[in-house]
Amino acid sequence: MQLRVARLCLDCEEIHAARTCPRCTSETFALISRWVPAPERRERPRPDTSEADTYRALLGENPEKPSSHPWLKSGAMLATIGLGGWLLRRRR
Repeated sequence: MQLRVARLCLDCEEIHAARTCPRCTSETFALISRWVPAPERRERPRPDTSEADTYRALLGENPEKPSSHPWLKSGAMLATIGLGGWLLRRRR
């Protein structure tokens, strides 16, 4: 049994890995790794990063603030088209 999944039943003190105790069927347990630290199995431990940084790295997003230039370009394009349409209608 791996230390990371070992559970101590708080009612009958049985050590198990199931969701309920196989001896008394109690669901009250504590993880053994709470008192006995489990050694790191990786050759190199993970660097300490926040979860948000991890998600950004997975999604390929930059943490920098996005630029507003695309909105300005599309807004200017719409304004130009609208102004051109208004001028064409006015000439008629």
